[in-house]
Amino acid sequence: MLSNDILNALKSYTQNMTQKVSLVLQTGEHSKRAELTEFLTQVCSVSDNLELIERNENLRSPITFYLEVEGKRNGIYFSGIPSGHEFNSLILAILQSSGTALKLDKNLIGMVEKITDKLHFEVFISLSCHNCPDVVQSLNQFALLNENISTEMIDGGLFQTIVDERNIQGVPSVYLNGELFANGKIDTAQLVDKLIERYPAIVNSDNAETLPLQDVTVIGAGPAGVASAIYAARKGLNVTMIADRIGGQVKDTVGIENLISVPKTTGTELTGNMQAHMADYDITIKEFLRVEKIEKGQNKTLHLSSGEVIESKTVIITTGAKWRELGVPGEKENIGSGVAYCPHCDGPFFKGKDVAVVGGGNSGIEAALDLAGMVNHVTVFEFLPELKADSVLVDKAIANDKISIIKNVATKEIIAENGSVVGLAYQDRATGEILQCDLSGVFVQIGLVPNSEFLNGLVERTQYGEVIIDEKCQTTEPGIFAAGDVTTVPYKQIVVAMGEGSKASLAAFDYLIRES
Repeated sequence: MLSNDILNALKSYTQNMTQKVSLVLQTGEHSKRAELTEFLTQVCSVSDNLELIERNENLRSPITFYLEVEGKRNGIYFSGIPSGHEFNSLILAILQSSGTALKLDKNLIGMVEKITDKLHFEVFISLSCHNCPDVVQSLNQFALLNENISTEMIDGGLFQTIVDERNIQGVPSVYLNGELFANGKIDTAQLVDKLIERYPAIVNSDNAETLPLQDVTVIGAGPAGVASAIYAARKGLNVTMIADRIGGQVKDTVGIENLISVPKTTGTELTGNMQAHMADYDITIKEFLRVEKIEKGQNKTLHLSSGEVIESKTVIITTGAKWRELGVPGEKENIGSGVAYCPHCDGPFFKGKDVAVVGGGNSGIEAALDLAGMVNHVTVFEFLPELKADSVLVDKAIANDKISIIKNVATKEIIAENGSVVGLAYQDRATGEILQCDLSGVFVQIGLVPNSEFLNGLVERTQYGEVIIDEKCQTTEPGIFAAGDVTTVPYKQIVVAMGEGSKASLAAFDYLIRES
């Protein structure tokens, strides 16, 4: 199952393991058990510090296993074969269990360690989901930090009965002690927010690590944020980056073919390359945290979700954008139960079913083409009389028998019965007639909205929430700069964001020279 190249790479990764890690597999019969056993046997073959043990532990299934370190469970479980995007989750769990340092902010570590309740997370994933590994890997680290926490990755494709019982139609879907905790388009920062909401006492600003006065603090870690941080660090400045996740929207992008000098790459690869580039510089990175508010002044005061307060001479806002919601009845109520925003992640849950894509721009038509390879039929709903997507995409969609396109219509309601989406109500904008389309899923692809809510009253924004900037990325507040998709800069592209981020950092450097 694993190529020689992968096995040789694993041998290199596991050379520094300091503790023995056992993969304990539940005994029993299952159609996938032989495949899983072979997979785990190959993984364990790369190091004397790895072993596969088969034991009756009354686990979920004969394809469930857990990690045991020096004879003790460490709270990390896998149900299914962690291949595909989850392969890294398994390897990181093994390495971190054996002593590899966790790359988490010290304040976040302190918060997780304070939890005293017994927490068992179940993370339902799809092996095609690009977002799922982030959640799995973060909860694995939480389990390593606190013996009261355990977590289990569950491949929804192999546990259809449980998926049906819980009516799961989107991933990642996270359950805590048997109750739904978070689902749909979620990330680690949102999980941390939910833990803080549940256990507010874990946030203690008195115990938070205090950084010295920073020259530049970058908020956001997409292409614009990474470029800003690197350019500032190259100037010898004290730089801190605060982000809910490294990569931002880019991490969810499957194929990238318009980044000049890089003919083809993926969002995952580009994110890894950006992280590696930042690692060459002295940049303090605080991931999985949010900036709740910024106070004005000669130095800016940033209040973080961890309770930490950071003083910085300048701030560069690169928080990007998120999927725009329809804002119609039935949308929010059914996220993860038929309403989705990522066709790559959630498309496999609708195999053989009829779905809708709302939005006829490039992202909408690309989603329809992607989904057509998985589902029974796709209907595209476009508000305008004509599609906005590039003609090459439109031509492909029109030529596909599994795609229908309805134009000049307004989505009015997403209809659900017994917790599942069953239809979409829409209005013909020419006649005013209200019609209904029976379907099982709705994928919303109507553009982006800037992540700028936390800036209320701080800097001037447009009616759409975009931060207004000048040619040097300066906002209306001296010392605060902005770059990328969160701003008024036209053309929301990776290469544009990188250039704008670099420009914002150079402008911040000029500002510091003038103000010093």
